[in-house]
Amino acid sequence: MSEALSRQPAKQAPPETQSLTLWEVMCSVFAAGFGVQSRDNKVRDFSRGKPLQFIAAGLLFTVAFLISLIVLVNIIV
Repeated sequence: MSEALSRQPAKQAPPETQSLTLWEVMCSVFAAGFGVQSRDNKVRDFSRGKPLQFIAAGLLFTVAFLISLIVLVNIIV
């Protein structure tokens, strides 16, 4: 029983070396797309993010944004 209590949990990599989660990438792309990205998030993105993640997310965001604008205009007109 004392062995179970004395076990140390597996050490995780420090946050600076972990890759960004899908949610973090999506939030960063959304904020950057509307021009409201914070400096802290920008630094985090450049230090932990992979360029391919942001390219893919940016393309998807752009396509979704354009489709939503086309749908909105068609509904109004």
